[in-house]
Amino acid sequence: MAHIIILGAGLGGVPMAYEMKDLAGPDDTVTIVSDKDYYHFVPSNPWVAVDWRKRADITVPLGPPMAKKGVELVVCAAKRVHPETNELELADGTKLIYDHLIIATGPKLAFDEIEGLGPEGFTSSVCHIDHAEVACDKWQALTEQPAPIVVGAVQGASCFGPAYETAFVMDSDLRKRKIRDQVPMTFVTSEPYIGHLGLDGVGDSKTMLESELRKHHINWICNAKIDRVEDGLMHVIECDELGEEKQRHALPFGYSMMLPAFTGIDAVRDIEGLVNPRGFIVIDKHQRNPAYPNIWGIGVAVAIAPKKPTPVPTGVPKTGFMIESMVTATAHNIRAVLDNQEPESEATWNAVCLADMGDTGIAFVAMPQIPPRNVNWMRSGKWVHLAKVGFEKYFLHKIRSGVSEPIFEKFLMKMLNIDKLKK
Repeated sequence: MAHIIILGAGLGGVPMAYEMKDLAGPDDTVTIVSDKDYYHFVPSNPWVAVDWRKRADITVPLGPPMAKKGVELVVCAAKRVHPETNELELADGTKLIYDHLIIATGPKLAFDEIEGLGPEGFTSSVCHIDHAEVACDKWQALTEQPAPIVVGAVQGASCFGPAYETAFVMDSDLRKRKIRDQVPMTFVTSEPYIGHLGLDGVGDSKTMLESELRKHHINWICNAKIDRVEDGLMHVIECDELGEEKQRHALPFGYSMMLPAFTGIDAVRDIEGLVNPRGFIVIDKHQRNPAYPNIWGIGVAVAIAPKKPTPVPTGVPKTGFMIESMVTATAHNIRAVLDNQEPESEATWNAVCLADMGDTGIAFVAMPQIPPRNVNWMRSGKWVHLAKVGFEKYFLHKIRSGVSEPIFEKFLMKMLNIDKLKK
């Protein structure tokens, strides 16, 4: 009679609860712990930031689907994980005893590492729906009084796709309002080149994204470190190929959205053997922590080292399908352990990504996500925008229905020869 706790109810945590419940025994208990009583679809936050979506459009209350699935829901923030005693301590003082703990929290947003960064400072964020709603208010002010925009991702960031999406979505919205000509835009990124994406590129991403930025009249600065942000002024250090200072820029802005670097959450920081120096969960090829074999990690919370160093530090993104493959591998491996067998399932870490550009978009497939790859391509077109909208509706339906992978999705992935588990 095992108690399996999933910490976090985001892109990885909710599907993890559904898959684990399907594979758990009738006497096993599956509990999901979240600091929010709702799920929100993070990929839609750039649309929220320009008022193309409202909170109600992309959120799902967790209570009904969890009750329907037979998963216990605990709404409370985690205070500390105690691996030695198999306890999860919550902010209200409650302690939950686990047989297996799956950490799927996502990251802590490290706005504090740069002076003036983030919603508490002078830049906006699309990392959370709360941030996106604040960004939307600032966006409305910008459209009434047009001014320069600075958008991008800071040093140490690992999630570059939403930065590009936000830039192109803002460009599209400004064009629709017929004020784009009044708003200079600059894309600032720690990537060594446009289209690096933390993945050393995918297909011809460099040429394609550079072309799109030129087409949309968006200037860019690569190998960039943000020194500090003041009200209406961003201080940027552009570095050379060795990471040494090349040029300094003082960029005025009336609106800025900069993605921060990530760290692990406070509840696991500095636990020797469990996390790396940045607080990310150390895992083996089976998603299992070597020091504490009954703790597992999935999604943005796990430690993945960059394949190649970059002049300015960048991290490795964990994209949606890659996270889903971690979920499936973890569920199967926990089932194996419960059956007194050794875990054997390995996630493929294949990546299928749809990046919206307002009225068009870019799609890529990287199999696996980390190079060298077996499949490596990127395409663009209006069909990507439509596919992104369709995927949003589809994924929210999966969350509401309590099904991690419907039969027709399995069939489609099989037709495309995209697998979640290594054969």
